[in-house]
Amino acid sequence: MRWTYTPPSAGQVEALSSLAGVRPVIAELLLRHSLADREAASRFLHPRLAALADPFAVPHLKAAAQRLLRAINGREQVVVLGDYDVDGVSSTTLLVGFLRRFGLAPRFIVPRRAEDGYGLSMSAIERALEGGLPALLVALDCGTNSYDEISSLLERGVDVLVVDHHRLREEEAASQETAHASAAAAVVPAAPESGAEAELSGRPRSILVNPHIQVDAGQLDESYRNFCTVGLVFKLAHGLLKLLREQGHPLASQVRLRDELDLVALGTVADLVPLLGENRIFAKHGLKIIEETRRPGLRALMEVAGLPRGQPLTPVDISFRLGPRINASGRLADASLSVELLLSEDPVFAEATAQQLDQFNRERQEIERQITEEAERMIEADYAQDQGIVLYSEKWHPGVVGIVAGRVTRKYNRPCVVLGNDGELAKGSGRSVTGVNLVEVLADCAAHLESWGGHPMAVGVALDKQRLTAFRENFAKAVRAHAGADASEAELAISAWIEPEEIGEAFMAEFGALHPFGQGNPEPVFGVRGVRLAQAPAVFKDLHFRFQLADRNGRRLYGVAWKMADRLPPTGARLDLALKLSWNYFRERKLLQLELIDWHLSEAAPE
Repeated sequence: MRWTYTPPSAGQVEALSSLAGVRPVIAELLLRHSLADREAASRFLHPRLAALADPFAVPHLKAAAQRLLRAINGREQVVVLGDYDVDGVSSTTLLVGFLRRFGLAPRFIVPRRAEDGYGLSMSAIERALEGGLPALLVALDCGTNSYDEISSLLERGVDVLVVDHHRLREEEAASQETAHASAAAAVVPAAPESGAEAELSGRPRSILVNPHIQVDAGQLDESYRNFCTVGLVFKLAHGLLKLLREQGHPLASQVRLRDELDLVALGTVADLVPLLGENRIFAKHGLKIIEETRRPGLRALMEVAGLPRGQPLTPVDISFRLGPRINASGRLADASLSVELLLSEDPVFAEATAQQLDQFNRERQEIERQITEEAERMIEADYAQDQGIVLYSEKWHPGVVGIVAGRVTRKYNRPCVVLGNDGELAKGSGRSVTGVNLVEVLADCAAHLESWGGHPMAVGVALDKQRLTAFRENFAKAVRAHAGADASEAELAISAWIEPEEIGEAFMAEFGALHPFGQGNPEPVFGVRGVRLAQAPAVFKDLHFRFQLADRNGRRLYGVAWKMADRLPPTGARLDLALKLSWNYFRERKLLQLELIDWHLSEAAPE
C-alpha cells in the first residue's frame, strides 16, 4: 500500500490554530476541509440545529407540504410507499409517525424485493391499492424514474408525491435536468413555488421533490443535493409543521422535530451520503438522540446489537450493527417489519421483532460469507486483471449481493457489481471506490441493462442474463475511462503526522469535535514515525493482533490490528505506523485505542 501525504502550508496551520483556538494537528485536519477561518471552523466543530435552513428553500418542498396539509385538513386517505433499505425504512417511519400525530391513519407498504422488485413498481402499487384508492400516494426513496407507474396512478385519480434523491436514469439526455424536463415533465410537472390550496386541487397531479433533478437551489448552497430521502422527509415535516402552526393547529406547538433526528441519522449514515453541511448537523445530533432513544423498537434493536444505553454511538455502529439488522428483513423477508418495529410503542412486540431481525441478520451473514468466499475465488481465477469487476452466479441470493459487492470492492479497491439469479434476469448491486462515479459508469453501459439506478457509490442493476458477457466487458472499459489511472493501486492518505506524546485524553477531547466521520468526512489516518513495539504482538482468533508501544516518557499506548495476523510487525525495528484513534468502551471502562491500518519499516536514521 502506497502512503501519500500532502501537507498544508505551515503558515496556514499556525494561523488557523491561533484563530480557532485548536492545536496544530486539529488545524491541519480542518484545513483539509477547506475550513480556513474561525467562523467556518466553528460551524464545523460545533454544528447547531439553529443553523438548519428554511425548509422551503428546497425546490418544490412548499407545494409538497401544502398537499400534505390539505390531506390533514380533509382527513384524506394516504398511502406511503417507501424503499426497503435503511433510508426508505427510516423515511417511511418518520412520515407515517408524523402524519399519525395530526389525525391521519396512513397505510404504508414496503416493496418486497423478490415479488415487487425495486421501488414504485406496478406490482408494489397494486399491493398499495388493495385497501382502496387513496387520495394521495407518497413514494419515498423511489419514484424519480417511474413515469409509467405515476401516469397509471394519475389516471386512477390518485395524486402522487415523490420524495427521492436518486439520479435520473436517462442516458441519452445531455444532462439529468434536461432529461427530466424532456421525458418526465408531463408526468411530474413543475410544482408551483407558492399558492393557496385551490392551486393544488382539481385534476390529479404529481409533485416531485428531488434536489438532483431540480437545480433551482433557492436559498441553499450545493450541499442541499447531499440530502438522502430521510433528510428531505425531515425538511418536509419541518415545512408542514410551519404551515400547521400558521394555521393555528392545536397540536403543532407540541411537536419537537428534534426527536425525529434519530431516524434521520439512521438513514443519512446508512445511505452513504456526505456528512457535511446539514447532514453533519443531522448526524451529530441524531446520534446523541439514538443513544437515549425513547422508541421501544430502536431500543430493543440496540440491545440485540450489543449497544448499551448511554454509550456514545458512532456512524460505524449504524453501518455495521443497526443498519444491517434493519436491512435484513428486506433482504430475506418483508422490510415492512422494520417499519413496524420502529413505529411500535409495544415493548413486548419490539423485543420479539428485534430478535427476529437479529435472526434474519445471522442468516444473511452466513449466506453473505459463503457468497463472498465464492466471489473472491472467481476474482482470483478469472477477473484479477479487470479494473471494473462484474460477478454472477445462479446460486446467489439477490438480496445479499450488495453487501458482498461492498466487501470485494474494499478488498480489491476496484468498483464491483455482484449479481444473483432472478428468473430471466441477473439482478444485484454495485459498489465503487473514491473517484469513480458508478452512475456515470452505468450510463456508459445502459444499452446492456434492463434497469439501473442509485448513487455514485452504490447502485442497483438488472439485466438479461444473455448480456452478461457484453456488460462485463463494457463495465471494465467504462471504469478504466472514468478512473483515469489504475484504480486497483491501493493508496493510503495520511491526514496528519503526530507524535505519540500528543496522543492522550486532552487530544482526544479536542479530536472528538471532528466527529461524526463518514462519507465526505472520512476518519483521519494519523502517521507516527520511528516507533518500536514495547513487546511482541499478541495474535488472537488467528486473524487479529494486539500491540503496545511506548512514547518517550515511557507511557504505554495500546492498539489492535484487525485481520492483519498474517503480517506481524517486527518487535525490535523502528516502524512507521498508520493509525486511527478512538475510545474503546468495555465493561463500563473507557480506554484509548490505536487501530493499526498499515505499517512500514521506518526510513528514519537510526539512533
